[in-house]
Amino acid sequence: QVQLVESGGGLVQAGGSLRLSCAASGRSFSDYGMGWFRQAPGKRREFVAAINWNGGLTYYADSVKGRFTISRDNAKPTLYLQMNSLAPEDTAVYSCAADRSMNSRTYSDYTTYDYWGQGTPVTVSS
Repeated sequence: QVQLVESGGGLVQAGGSLRLSCAASGRSFSDYGMGWFRQAPGKRREFVAAINWNGGLTYYADSVKGRFTISRDNAKPTLYLQMNSLAPEDTAVYSCAADRSMNSRTYSDYTTYDYWGQGTPVTVSS
């Protein structure tokens, strides 16, 4: 099993930045591709960004491309999401997830992920 704990959420004004962290424990972190997903009130969970096991491949939703950066440090072991130029539509609960079999076809499909954190809320005020 992999345990995931997110942190770094909060309230920020539009145009501001936040850095989310996802601390992992349990089985080897580097065995897993990792993703960030978000869910706003009354909306479906949506893909934000994903990264392969060694950080060599990253994927982003069109809505965050150029503003958000996903990264990982397998030595810590921690996943990050740097969020810049935040907008009110980015308001949501952000969750990290681990997928042992992530590939270029499945990274955005939340049903393929094996383990999830509890989520951290992000609120962007206008």
